[in-house]
Amino acid sequence: MIDFIERPIDRQAATFLCRGVTENAELLRTVVSLLSQAVGQGHVCLDLEEIAEELVRISGQDEPLRLSDAASLITALRSLPTLGGPGEHCPLILDAAGRLYLYRYYRYESLLADAIRARAASETDEIDEAALAAQLDRYFGSDESGKDNQRQAALTALRRRFSVISGGPGTGKTTTVARILGLLLEQPGGERLRIAMAAPTGKAAARLASSIASLRKTLPCAEEVKRAVPSQVTTIHRLLGTLPGSTGFRHNERNPLPCDVVIVDEASMVDLPLMTALVTALPPHARLIFIGDRDQLASVEAGAVLGDICRAAESPGSSIAGCVTVLDRNYRFGDGSGIAALSRAVNAGDDSEALRLLDDSSSSIVLEATPTRETIKKRLAAPVLEGFRPCLEAETPAAALRLFDRFRILTALREGPWGAAGMNHAAETLLHEAGLIRRDTPFYRGRPVLVTENDYTHKLFNGDTGIILPDPETGNLRAFFAAPDGTIRAIPQEFLPRHETAFAMTVHKSQGSEFDRVLMVLPPEDTVLLTRELIYTGITRAKQKVAIWSDEAVFSAAVKRRTERRSGLREKLAVTSPGLN
Repeated sequence: MIDFIERPIDRQAATFLCRGVTENAELLRTVVSLLSQAVGQGHVCLDLEEIAEELVRISGQDEPLRLSDAASLITALRSLPTLGGPGEHCPLILDAAGRLYLYRYYRYESLLADAIRARAASETDEIDEAALAAQLDRYFGSDESGKDNQRQAALTALRRRFSVISGGPGTGKTTTVARILGLLLEQPGGERLRIAMAAPTGKAAARLASSIASLRKTLPCAEEVKRAVPSQVTTIHRLLGTLPGSTGFRHNERNPLPCDVVIVDEASMVDLPLMTALVTALPPHARLIFIGDRDQLASVEAGAVLGDICRAAESPGSSIAGCVTVLDRNYRFGDGSGIAALSRAVNAGDDSEALRLLDDSSSSIVLEATPTRETIKKRLAAPVLEGFRPCLEAETPAAALRLFDRFRILTALREGPWGAAGMNHAAETLLHEAGLIRRDTPFYRGRPVLVTENDYTHKLFNGDTGIILPDPETGNLRAFFAAPDGTIRAIPQEFLPRHETAFAMTVHKSQGSEFDRVLMVLPPEDTVLLTRELIYTGITRAKQKVAIWSDEAVFSAAVKRRTERRSGLREKLAVTSPGLN
């Protein structure tokens, strides 16, 4: 049974794309509406085999509809004048595997797959192979066992035009990137390399920039090489160059980026349309290096690009075999780390082991029952006052922003008492009663804000976080943000794009961030939104301690449930010739 809450946009899309159809009209409108909703939920396509013969109960309709078998669905769909196959320019595309797409998403997927496949097949010729082994020994030490994955990741990045470095927090991804930069600059002509580094959000860009600036000082290379290692990191939108009033970018296939190397951090957060725009804007000779955690939540918008790439690389005969290196040794957490052990158990889907670890009362991982509506405020008082007091009492915007990252409340849901909205309201009430904030206006001193839309004019992007504080020079309230270059920007109230309070945020919105301590709040009842990837992502935002508010049954069900994003990217990357899907 599919319980289908049809949105107005789903209904409108189905009506428009099925206009003029009389035979099987209800069936076809339902299938197209399901496709529209699937894209809205992050899928790239609708797998007809999965919905075949299902009973669909549509909100607002008395009688459910029984869908026909997959072959009959395909036959009915082919009667639509708006349907075409691969290579055709039609609003709907049906591929040979029975996947139904909206045209632009099929095009995104095909362009991305073709571009990655072509880049993966091209090896570089700028490497000094005679000196490479000694250079790798200098950066990584000798590797007689052949099991140094950081060294292997660097070697792949140097020799190939496409590579991926995947690993959880603390596995040395950023350290490896810094060493790759040093190695690239030491190659013949390295001093002329145009290197760009980017991340999906300003917060992630600022964190990478800070890490690279620190790590380059420790590289085992000449001082002129250290100075040449770039530490400037921008957002992907800024790198591509946004165009006012357009969804396109200044740099594209016809006007490529002036880059020889592009490194993308937090690649798991990048959705299919943006990743396609980036990859197709690269000149053919450029190296592309993705950094990320394949086990994290997929992007908020459509696609699970990094996960699909990593899975495709594991397929026998894959066109991108050898391009992906997984870092599995953790340098941040010791062998006895509760956070590391818990994240491994969750990632493996082992709910029994995860609960056992939480029951051992490690000081770094705690599981407590979800509070009731009536007890939320009381339960929140201690963590909220302890977690946010230092930030709200800071003397400068820079100090406040730094201290704000010590603690965060993460939620699975957006709305409701256990969602980000409810937690933010409760936190504001507690802080107001404690005299730490005065919530007399929406733009109050000490209010943390999370930007929820891209503002290209003021260079603020979805996911950027800031704090409203008095300007040290004028005393006027401004929203202060940390820029990727480490500076602090002050934005007047009237120029602040759409935003929300950020004492609490969803786990999705927390991607690309790290905090000393995390309180993760799950609702008292299970929902399909609670998945293994969400729990893993929330846990791994914490560097020192994570407290989880959840009933055991809800937590267990979430750990067992995997996120599945429907797409054909994995299959397209697994083949060696374009146009087969």
